[in-house]
Amino acid sequence: MSIRDNVRKMKEVSPTVASLGVDIRNSALKAIAASLSSHSEEIFAANREDLARADADGIADSVKKRLKFDEHKLSDCLAGIDSLLSIPDPTGKVTLKRELDEGLVLERVTVPIGVIGIIFEARPDALVQISCLCIKSGNCAVLKGGRETASTNKVLFDLIRDAAASAGIPAESLLQASAHSEIDELLECDDCVDLVIPRGSNSFVRYIMDHTKIPVMGHSDGICHTYVDQYADQELAVPILIDAKTQYTAACNATETLLVHRAIGASFLPKAAKALAENGVKLRGTEEAAAILRDAGFGKEAPAALSQIAGDDVMGEDDFRKEYLDLVLSVKLVGSVDEAAAHINRFGSHHTDCIITEDDAAADRFMTLVDSAGVYRNCSTRFADGFRYGFGAEVGISTSKIHARGPVGLEGLVTYKYRLYGHGQIVGDYASGKKAFHFRNLL
Repeated sequence: MSIRDNVRKMKEVSPTVASLGVDIRNSALKAIAASLSSHSEEIFAANREDLARADADGIADSVKKRLKFDEHKLSDCLAGIDSLLSIPDPTGKVTLKRELDEGLVLERVTVPIGVIGIIFEARPDALVQISCLCIKSGNCAVLKGGRETASTNKVLFDLIRDAAASAGIPAESLLQASAHSEIDELLECDDCVDLVIPRGSNSFVRYIMDHTKIPVMGHSDGICHTYVDQYADQELAVPILIDAKTQYTAACNATETLLVHRAIGASFLPKAAKALAENGVKLRGTEEAAAILRDAGFGKEAPAALSQIAGDDVMGEDDFRKEYLDLVLSVKLVGSVDEAAAHINRFGSHHTDCIITEDDAAADRFMTLVDSAGVYRNCSTRFADGFRYGFGAEVGISTSKIHARGPVGLEGLVTYKYRLYGHGQIVGDYASGKKAFHFRNLL
């Protein structure tokens, strides 16, 4: 059966899925957690196959970090499911209740989006998070993972689907697409699929956006910044920067550019460079930054010194658009909060950016000017995550300004509908003046 045939069936069953009570959905999550725990060795064995294939194919280390699914990743997934269980049902919430006239009452109620297609690369844990979020929010999900994790994804999907079905979730509500050719077929199902969420590289997400009429939610890259202001506590700044860059370098919320206020460049930059070098981070930056390090005694070839990029001593402007996903960090000095914000807005991806400062006015200015989904003060950009926000998990991070922004959890997977309750009212009476609206909020 083709993807289109399966998705059409899914579309037909989606209203039934949306009508299921939260007790059934929570029971499904509990069954999934139990199944994943009891079949952990089967999952790990499949993942070892994927990792061996990745080694043979010469897959980049940054990708291999994402595709690895071990006890730690499983533990994180189970913690995410447990967190989801404690979150209230996002559907059926009345967010507006208004009497338009006597006996004519309008309500706005949250409802599932419907059929969601999620296409992701090299992240088996993403399959678990996405499936569980869709189940909890009453949505149907078409899941297409990358070929790098084919074995792991197959085991995980089968366990999740069977466990959910055992709790009363229709089997048609979850579908795994396996062939690469099925992506294009899925993208043509604009009459059946309500939303597509891509998770992957810049070029991958751009391809999805350019080849479908289905609304797309997500982000194409994660060029995040840490700006160290002239009023920063430098002892506080260094560990924040190290965490933001090295805690998980392959993540989209890892810092890729360090901006330092020129007033503290000579004092802070050598200190930061030393700590970064000790953590294996290679720096790339402007000639101004390189000069400061040379003056501080760092030789050009020293581990902490700024390296060449693309054969040039000085970074060009477009080089600051680079998402490394590796132990590499761009460095630039700026003269003010406004200049830092302007750089971030121009070269960043509107994902997550941080200011380190003890000055309230500077922090407020930065957080107002920077046009990103997440704007932080004095903490690591790595906090941009649905689980860390208390969402249970996330289907991805959106840099869009429409519908959902930042880590997308349960609330980002519902929309709303208007329900109007009347007693024989007709518009003609209001158009003629026989009756008049009096609008009274009841909620």
